[in-house]
Amino acid sequence: MSVTLASSDFNFPNQENVYHGKVRDVYSLKDKLIMVATDRISAFDHILPEAIPYKGQVLNLLAAHFLEATKDIVPNWVESIPHPNVTVGKKCEPIRLEMVIRGYLAGHAARTYKSGLRELCGVSLPEGLKENDKLPEPIITPATKAEEGHDEDISKADILARGIVSEKVWNTLEKYTRALFAKGTEMARARGLILVDTKYEFGIYHDEVILIDEIHTPDSSRYFYLEGFDERQAKGEAQQHLSKEFVREWLMSKGFQGKDGQQMPEMDEAIVQTISQKYIHLYEQITGKTFTPEDVSTIEAKTLAVI
Repeated sequence: MSVTLASSDFNFPNQENVYHGKVRDVYSLKDKLIMVATDRISAFDHILPEAIPYKGQVLNLLAAHFLEATKDIVPNWVESIPHPNVTVGKKCEPIRLEMVIRGYLAGHAARTYKSGLRELCGVSLPEGLKENDKLPEPIITPATKAEEGHDEDISKADILARGIVSEKVWNTLEKYTRALFAKGTEMARARGLILVDTKYEFGIYHDEVILIDEIHTPDSSRYFYLEGFDERQAKGEAQQHLSKEFVREWLMSKGFQGKDGQQMPEMDEAIVQTISQKYIHLYEQITGKTFTPEDVSTIEAKTLAVI
């Protein structure tokens, strides 16, 4: 069985262009997008030298799992999943914002707080918090979607002042973001996990705001294990997380953090298989489903059958 998809080079009917991102190849048709999740893997803004078997299928099926579970509360772009590596859906006009929502003081928010600032994206943070504490209520801390360079934090006031979206659209984005996070939190807790923070991206389709891209995957979200969380927090211990942090940790152990002059380490078969197995574990832990791989050689035929 063909197990690894390092890249794709399809030519679908009515195809207008294709964009090869770090890990996904996006084919644009007249009225549809075909998103192919490859097995490329990135960390520290660099693509690693070896593809990871089934990684694309894991992430695509994870996103499909959550998009299916939330479609009754927020409309989304998905029309079909013809193959575990592929999602076919509506071609939307992207809104140039990432709707980041945080339930806990972790990551970027924790670093901002530690620096002494008590405001993030126009949202006030209370005194007396420590890293990984639960926030009084989830906060939305948007970021601009940059065409080039890094995304930047932005407040609601600046979003409206710059006309990135109208107030009506903003209100819809905020409502959808909170509803998705509430559902994601509920689903995570049922699997013994805490959804710490995540991001959502939206687009406009026939004048309607709809959810696009992946949601609630380890590439776009931070999860902690629920069991022992309170005890670890009380003792000031590091929280146990479910994420692709293990990839970054392996790279750092080899002296690579994406900085100038650092050389990407070689990846032997053992580390490739270890990463693959960890991704499959992530899928099964988060969804409660058994991962069943599929031959990548059937991608084109199965996609053609639905478009």
